[in-house]
Amino acid sequence: MGTPSHVALAAAGALDERCRAAAAAARRCSLCPRACGVNRLAGERGWCGQGHDPVVYRHMAHHGEEPPISGDGGSGVVFFGGCTMACRYCQNHRWSQDGEGRERTAPELASMLLSLERGGCHNVNLVTGTQFIPATLEALRLAGASGFGLPVVWNTSSYESAEGLSLLDGVVDVYLADLRYADPEAALRGSGVADYVEASRAALRVMKDQVGDLTTDERGIAVRGLIVRHLVLPNDMAGTREAMRFVASELGRGTFVSLMSQYYPAHRAAEVPELERPITAGEWEDAQEAMADAGLTNGWVQELPAGLSPIAGTQIVRDPEDPAP
Repeated sequence: MGTPSHVALAAAGALDERCRAAAAAARRCSLCPRACGVNRLAGERGWCGQGHDPVVYRHMAHHGEEPPISGDGGSGVVFFGGCTMACRYCQNHRWSQDGEGRERTAPELASMLLSLERGGCHNVNLVTGTQFIPATLEALRLAGASGFGLPVVWNTSSYESAEGLSLLDGVVDVYLADLRYADPEAALRGSGVADYVEASRAALRVMKDQVGDLTTDERGIAVRGLIVRHLVLPNDMAGTREAMRFVASELGRGTFVSLMSQYYPAHRAAEVPELERPITAGEWEDAQEAMADAGLTNGWVQELPAGLSPIAGTQIVRDPEDPAP
């Protein structure tokens, strides 16, 4: 298996410098596109409601991610509190919006990462951690000093800033990235983010440039690359056909896509009439047709009810350093 990016960065002596750059960014926060400008190192809180120390709801081995992420041993997820978005249908609203979770220090987060590695997880999967990039980098530095060597998966809404992504370059091995909307008005109504389409597309381009298409090791476990998740919403509020066109034309037809049918009207979804119900079988068929028409043949689709299945003909590009199975 290839060397995880953060290990190589630390070996080159560059992770310390990256931590210092992240701390500087936290003094005038522009870690996400909202660019609040608050000094989080001084205790100020940004739009997300978070300060400097990471809030963690739970860390655990998770077996419900895409097959190259979960594998047999599970993905070591860390669910961070807070979020840079405010999705009215958020299934994780208890910790992303409602304040559940406990504030931790960077050394405590490092201990969590090490425990997930000792537990046999294939990777650490950092879920919605943009607001805590500085502390996360410090935790990776501390964990690395104790031998931590798992790949890092950045599980993101894709509402990321250029500055935040530059801090993750050479640290993140796999981006597990949402593509939520294709229309700004839908993004504003559904998630309170008027500039989501522009920001997420720019971010996805950067992610693809950083890590390329998905590669796996001899076990079929992801070692590097981009996976784009698209949650199909009722009444085509996600703009699935346009989203698939964007992926194919600007990220490439080799991009791995996870087409998801698991939407249900959680949290405050009833505030938006289009979101008050699950998707229909017809809407799901239309979404799959849009993916096929875009020429996207790598990845997975969920069944109704949700259950991931590989797309017929899926071929995962393997790390050239690793032997074929």
